[in-house]
This record gives sequence, structure tokens and C-alpha cells, in this order.
Amino acid sequence: MKTIAVQDAVGTVLAHDVTRIVPGQSKGPAFRKGHIVRAEDLPVLLDIGKEHLYVLEVKPGMVHENDAARRIAAAAAGPGLKLTEPSEGRINLVAEYTGLLKINVEALNRLNAVDDVVFATIHGNHRIEEGQAVGGTRIIPLMTNDAIVHQAEKICAQNSPLLSVKPFQAFKVGLITTGSEIYNGRIKDTFGPVVRRKFKELGSEVVTQILVSDEIDMTLAAIDQCRAMGVDMIALTGGMSVDPDDQTPAAIRAAGARVVTYGAPTFPGAMFMLAYLDDIPVVGLPGCVMYHKSSIFELIVPRILAGDEIETVDIAKLGYGGYCAGCRECRYPACGFGKV
Repeated sequence: MKTIAVQDAVGTVLAHDVTRIVPGQSKGPAFRKGHIVRAEDLPVLLDIGKEHLYVLEVKPGMVHENDAARRIAAAAAGPGLKLTEPSEGRINLVAEYTGLLKINVEALNRLNAVDDVVFATIHGNHRIEEGQAVGGTRIIPLMTNDAIVHQAEKICAQNSPLLSVKPFQAFKVGLITTGSEIYNGRIKDTFGPVVRRKFKELGSEVVTQILVSDEIDMTLAAIDQCRAMGVDMIALTGGMSVDPDDQTPAAIRAAGARVVTYGAPTFPGAMFMLAYLDDIPVVGLPGCVMYHKSSIFELIVPRILAGDEIETVDIAKLGYGGYCAGCRECRYPACGFGKV
């Protein structure tokens, strides 16, 4: 660190905050530690009485915190993400559109094991909105060795993309509502409207809803009808428990679908079924989807709409974080529910 005349400070790095006081109005930093002095800063510095500055000398092979953050963030960001300008040495990654956030967690852990580097994110495999900040990175010291930044870039390059946003596809969904009490008109269907709304919020549309009793043959016929319509996904509600009259899982199996899981380590959502009928995903939705803001629907369906093919191991991983705490004010997905 050395003292230098303001007029000679362009291109140097401030070693301290420079405070500006406006009597009766404000007091705060005009320039923060680590700021690289620009020609347009000189009049401002002189106006606040700074004729000399304490600055740092950037030695060959060293990288300033802003440049390090830019390089690391650029190396980590995949499709659907843009970078903010550095603020106090940190750059954030922001979603360019609504979609599913994907994060290579193993690579992220290796990146954070690099000396001087920190990179924090929100949870992946959840829906994020356009303009939402999903993570940020910086180095801890004001400057670091270029070799360290290069090491971080190499990890990102070997695991590209470290972070990305997958856009949701617009699915045509066939909805099959099972239950003799609804089919016979004894009670009103309240599940269907919820499912329609949830799919609409994800950019997809329920194009048909078929009511059936608990008879397997009727459900099979409804599945065939949905396939003939060319739907992209089939969702079945009702009949997902182990009661003798609940035959929805049996009907999905009888249709010839490849069952990924019947049951998920999530509360709510344990009685969930996922299968594939050729290339058509088939989901059996338990009753909790109707009255819980966040359930197995929010954990799995957005991933399917983003093009993920879900396998048994993906379901098994839901157990860690699969217990909803039932908070009075649900803030999902800004919580641990569904963390994998």
C-alpha cells in the first residue's frame, strides 16, 4: 500500500473506503475499498477534499476481486443466466427467463474448495422466475493469484454448465379423475381445478379431463383416449392409496407403462406414482397435491416439463429435504423442502 496524488491515481486500486458527507443529508462511501479509480472519478474525489489516496499496487500475476468474480461467474454461467456488475467484489447470476434451475452440486463443492473462492447458490431443480438472482461469487481477498482464478475456471469448464436454466416446455396434459363418488355426481370435483391451475402456472395446459369410476377398465379406456389425442403427459387424480377401492396404480401398470416408482420419500406426497407409457410421462397424484402449496407435484412435475427424465434414483434422493415443515407462511422453494 502506498500514498499517491489523486491526479496520478487512475488505474490504481483503493485500499480503503472514501467517505462523502453531505451536511444535513447523508454520510456514506463515495467509493469503496477495492474500487479501480477511473478518470471520471477524479473531480468527485477532489470535490470531497481528497488530494491523496491510499492505493494498492497490482503486481504481475495478481487479479483484482472484480475481475476474478467476472471470470469465475462467466465460466460458471450456462444458458438462461446473465451476470450483474460487481458490487463490493461480488457478481450475481440472474435468470433471463422462467424455468428450472439446474446446478452441478458436486462441481460446485469442488469450486468452493479452491482457496480464496466462494460461490453460493439457491437450491436447484426448482422453478425460478425471470429476473431472479440464483447465486453469486467473489474472492475473499482484494486480490488473488491468477493461478487460483484459472483453477476455478478449469473446474467450471470441465463441468459446463455449472449453473443453467432449462425453459419449460408447453405440454398438452390429459387429466383423468378417478372415483365413483365424482363419476356418479355425488360430490363435486375439486381436484381438477387445482391441477389445471398448477399446470397453467408452468406454461402447460390440461386439454381434456375424463371422469371415471374406480373400475380399472374405465381408467384404461381413458388412458387410451388421452394417448389417441396426442397428449404429452397423463395425470391421474384419486385412487392412489392402498384402500381396496383405489385402483389407479393397478390401472397404470395394466396399461403397460414402465413404472419408475410407486411411493416417494416426501411428506406430503408419499403416495405418488410415476411411470412412462412409451415416451409419455404418467403421474398418479395423491390427494395432498390438492391442498398443499408445495408437495411432490412441485418437486417432480416442473422437472418433467423442463425435459428431465426422472429415474428411481432421483426419487430416492428426495428423502433428504423431503419433509415439509408445514410453516404457517409457506415460502417454497426458499426452504429445505425437496433439497437434493
